[in-house]
Amino acid sequence: MAKKLGAPIALGVVTVLAILLLTGTENPNKEIFKSTFSVESIYFNNNGDGYIQITFKDNSEKTKAVVLEVLGMEDSYQKTYLDSSEFTEIISFPTPPKYGWEIHPVTFLIDHEEFGQVSLKTEIRPFGESPAQIIYGNP
Repeated sequence: MAKKLGAPIALGVVTVLAILLLTGTENPNKEIFKSTFSVESIYFNNNGDGYIQITFKDNSEKTKAVVLEVLGMEDSYQKTYLDSSEFTEIISFPTPPKYGWEIHPVTFLIDHEEFGQVSLKTEIRPFGESPAQIIYGNP
């Protein structure tokens, strides 16, 4: 009898632990970061002359530096902004990617006076579509 109950009990324990781990890993600072930082990555296609417009704004104005990266390109794009709590960057991108925007994440590594190192990750969205989710973290 005990042998028959062992596997279902073990499966139940593993399931409960997995649920606790998955729901308990959310960044506790997410709401603070969400109200402090604003980012947007939009693709504009202007008659074959496409470009990405990336904006960053720190509402607290306590950003010391930001490293912006667009990954997945033939040559990944990287630029560092010093003492800048707000910027807009335009990057030439003639045609939309063949395999979708998910393969071109946009990341921000922020050095902030109050929070220390903060990382943000989002995706590019074509103009007119709803903004992509932003993932907040502390590296």
